[in-house]
Amino acid sequence: MKNFDAFFDVVKSKSRKNLVIAAAEDDQVLLSVKDAVANEIITPIFVGNKEKIETICSEIHFKVADYEIINERNPANAAKKAVQIVREGRADILMKGHVQTADFLRAILSRETGLRKSELLSHVGFFELPSYHKVLALTDAAQNIAPDFDDKIAILTNAVDMFHHLGIENPKVAILAAVENVSPKMQATMDAAALSMMNQRGQIKGCIIDGPLAFDNAISKVAAEHKGIISNVAGDADLLVAPDINSGNILYKSFTFIGQGTVAAVVLGATVPIVLTSRSDSDRSKLSSIALAACY
Repeated sequence: MKNFDAFFDVVKSKSRKNLVIAAAEDDQVLLSVKDAVANEIITPIFVGNKEKIETICSEIHFKVADYEIINERNPANAAKKAVQIVREGRADILMKGHVQTADFLRAILSRETGLRKSELLSHVGFFELPSYHKVLALTDAAQNIAPDFDDKIAILTNAVDMFHHLGIENPKVAILAAVENVSPKMQATMDAAALSMMNQRGQIKGCIIDGPLAFDNAISKVAAEHKGIISNVAGDADLLVAPDINSGNILYKSFTFIGQGTVAAVVLGATVPIVLTSRSDSDRSKLSSIALAACY
């Protein structure tokens, strides 16, 4: 994938998805939904303060009369109702609006009424970076604080599954650490080596894994060659797997604020993809996040 146009190419081959927004009375979210409707990606369902939703949509010239609006003034309850709409099979994508993230996730993770598909949700961001030759993905920079080894398998599997939905059958995965040598004193290197071996022996399929790889070796063939690293992944990674949320989040924000990257991101591991855009995201980023979710 050279850029995010790949998402839209995949979406064109699919029917429109139904997207439900929890606490939809958010101007930035409604702008991104308006763009997604204009691009024929989704059909929206709005859950939230109906009066505010209609006021904002009038201000941004978004005609919502043709779409369903479920009036719920309490944001936490709006999240629960949006989740219920997904459970009923009426929506294919869930999007966060003007609701606290804790309340939003609480509704999703409820064992009785939520959207659990597995025990673990994980975040994956796809980046258009001027300095890299293709779209580069990173996981997990926002959801799991200190994943253990089993968590890393789940995080990796979620992200690889997203690549498969995008038509990339065998993405190249770099398991990041501070160094490329395995050291019992650095757990991240031990986990990376084990993940690589599991991939070589067919225990983790649908991708090519190498690690541990320091960041420079993962994205630069020249850096890898200087260190004598022979790898199918080094310098050509499709997906970076961070050892923890600290390193992942720092790298994520470095890509966007210093690397001038554009990000499209989703949360995976529930029964449907989840879109959580930031107010600081560009219009292209928000629209691309919805398109990415619609590929799933």
